[in-house]
Amino acid sequence: MRRPAPPLFATLAVFALLTAAAAWLTLWNRTQFNGPATVIDGDSIRMFGEELRLKGVDAPEIDQICQREGRPWRCGQAARAALEREAQRGNLRCQASERDQYGRWLARCTIGGADLNAAQVRNGWAVAFGAYEREETEARDGRRGVWSSTFERPQSWRRTHPRHSAEPH
Repeated sequence: MRRPAPPLFATLAVFALLTAAAAWLTLWNRTQFNGPATVIDGDSIRMFGEELRLKGVDAPEIDQICQREGRPWRCGQAARAALEREAQRGNLRCQASERDQYGRWLARCTIGGADLNAAQVRNGWAVAFGAYEREETEARDGRRGVWSSTFERPQSWRRTHPRHSAEPH
């Protein structure tokens, strides 16, 4: 015959379960991400197992091809490489505000105090998508990044390339 567990043990077990549940909820609902990031494409990163999309910007899709001086170039891969260079400068600080239709966090990120979202647009590796219109004008006027070429806006490109339409951008 087993003896009942002491009340202290039961209390500690319940406390441990509640602590674990709270930690899980904190991770699921976390809105602040600080640390190293892995770049997915020109406007998406992964931090602590979560995918974050840079809010207010839209970068060329990874397979997107643009035209420069009549020659094709992989502008989507160039946008990814540009974001990767920025992310390698140090730890990112990202403030997420909401999740998109694909479950990714929409976030504004900084590195060394500089706005990473704005930098992608200002350097021509993303277009304004609800924010950063001034930075887009700077990039277009300076013919930086995709603005040094002929390109289709990423949102339009996804519409004309159906295999990408079901994928998150």
